[in-house]
Amino acid sequence: MKLADMQVTQFCDVLASDAPAPGGGSTAALEGALGAALTAMVCGLTTIGKSKEKYAEYQEFVLASQKKALDLKARFVDVMDRDTEAFNVVSAAFGMPKATDEEKAARSAAIQKGLEGCTRTPFEMMELAAETLELTAELLGKTNDSAASDLGVSALSMRAAIQGAWLNVLINIGSLKNKELAEDYRKKGEELLAKALPLADQIYQNVLSQM
Repeated sequence: MKLADMQVTQFCDVLASDAPAPGGGSTAALEGALGAALTAMVCGLTTIGKSKEKYAEYQEFVLASQKKALDLKARFVDVMDRDTEAFNVVSAAFGMPKATDEEKAARSAAIQKGLEGCTRTPFEMMELAAETLELTAELLGKTNDSAASDLGVSALSMRAAIQGAWLNVLINIGSLKNKELAEDYRKKGEELLAKALPLADQIYQNVLSQM
């Protein structure tokens, strides 16, 4: 069963078990999906009732933002499952035979290919989190002020998502033999963090100032 199809309690039970997957990577993706969903919700609350009148000048922008947030949520959910699938590929590779030199070479190549996949998915989560934070920041002051706290929680979820995904990138690139690829991921990941983390803090502080 896909993680996305599980009930909340079922997902948590599997996560709490001794099964190696899902783990931190899929959890980071779920954090991202929840954050994007909150941003979409705030947009929705700005396009109904009195809020629709109060924020009339922002309606077109908010509706477009809602669509983007929902798309980001769906992409997070998708990568959540793909992250666990990538881990399973590596696990299977470690289980390959290694009795001969040929088998050892094939096993090593399969492990490296799997590790590249295990690095690619959390890095994608980082990109999605950064994109969601940019979207959420643009909504400040343009959405239902009664739901300001929800934008703050979204920012916190995105911070957890991007930092959690980064830990998963780091643990995988440490085992990559392709050092050029590993360094490329490290450089790009650090660049994403440098932009995203201050943005998450900015959103949170902005919301906090309204409390």
